[in-house]
Amino acid sequence: MGLRKFLHRVEPNFQPGGRYERFYALFEMVDTLLYSPAETTPHAPHARDALDLKRVMGYVWLATFPVIFMACYNTGLQANLAMAELGIASAEGWRGAIMDYFGYDPESFVDNFMHGLLYFLPVYIVTFIAGGIAEVTFSLVRGHEVNEGFFVTSILYALILPPAIPLWMAALGILFGIILGKEVFGGTGKNFLNPALTGRAFLFFAYPAAMSGDSVWVAVDGYSGATPLSSAAVGGVDEILASNVTWFDAFFGTIPGSLGETSTLAILIGGGLLVYAGIASWRIVAGVMVGMVATTLLLNFIGSDTNPMFAMPWHWHLVTGGFAFGMMFMATDPVTAAHTDAGRWYFGILIGVMVILIRVVNPAYPEGIMLAILFANIFAPLIDHFVIQANVKRRLKRQQETI
Repeated sequence: MGLRKFLHRVEPNFQPGGRYERFYALFEMVDTLLYSPAETTPHAPHARDALDLKRVMGYVWLATFPVIFMACYNTGLQANLAMAELGIASAEGWRGAIMDYFGYDPESFVDNFMHGLLYFLPVYIVTFIAGGIAEVTFSLVRGHEVNEGFFVTSILYALILPPAIPLWMAALGILFGIILGKEVFGGTGKNFLNPALTGRAFLFFAYPAAMSGDSVWVAVDGYSGATPLSSAAVGGVDEILASNVTWFDAFFGTIPGSLGETSTLAILIGGGLLVYAGIASWRIVAGVMVGMVATTLLLNFIGSDTNPMFAMPWHWHLVTGGFAFGMMFMATDPVTAAHTDAGRWYFGILIGVMVILIRVVNPAYPEGIMLAILFANIFAPLIDHFVIQANVKRRLKRQQETI
């Protein structure tokens, strides 16, 4: 109550005409983060709903917890396995000083989780600080509120990065995503591209050596560990199995890859919570699956003597790369996705088709979900436009028939 009274007492200083008027957006951010807004509508009609923007973003943030848990565990597991293979006794620098209190046993859950946590936390903290500064700066200059959207953008962005990414690069990517992917269009709710994917795409094209290749997926210098998807690009499913990776390994997430994209199980748990809560559209998720499965079956039927990816079955596409994470957390972004019910089906199917075409037909880039979603983001307004126009024409036709 003391803090609540203090905020209420100093609030006039941040209101129009107050000494700190220019910092109202910062005050409002702290106030609404700690307490629910006290404003109410004075006149009818009254619209009441417990699901406001803060609660929506809070649900999405909480839904990432299973993914964060597996990101920490698997990052540490892959690092400990690599260290054991290379004969490295201890990590270097401050991580080694902390891990000396634990250990590097790949069979120990605590050792794996703590080691991975020491890689995940710096990436997330740097992402949060760099992106938060950009978000707050734009809010202060433009005079609009700082909303909770950045909490979601920051965690989703951190989870799609490789564990060995340089921290300065992580900061540069989130700045690009926030500024050019969202703020130049007016902020949360006005952007047409997913800002987390925009930042990730910028890094991929600006620094391809640090964002692809076998050496970036395991956080141990000098170790090269291919992801199942990159193995499949070389020799198909047989190449994945030859590297001693089973489908269940890929499903549970004990494979090299980006921080939060390896465990399909954890992703489906978190994404399922969003679908159940009505925050993520089940139509988009179903559309992505329909597009992916249909395109995969078609390419399986066509076949190829030179490209082993043509023979890769759909259930392997589901558990490799960032497909599951993109389907559940990125494609369902309520701002950048289609908004009509029919449009969400088309939007999802477009993503499913594009991701397989990029993965299979383009041998230089085995992943495809990031570019497929950004491509669909661009066409989402056009999809909604045609759906609405079709509905208008259908209603006009029914009206004319009744006259």
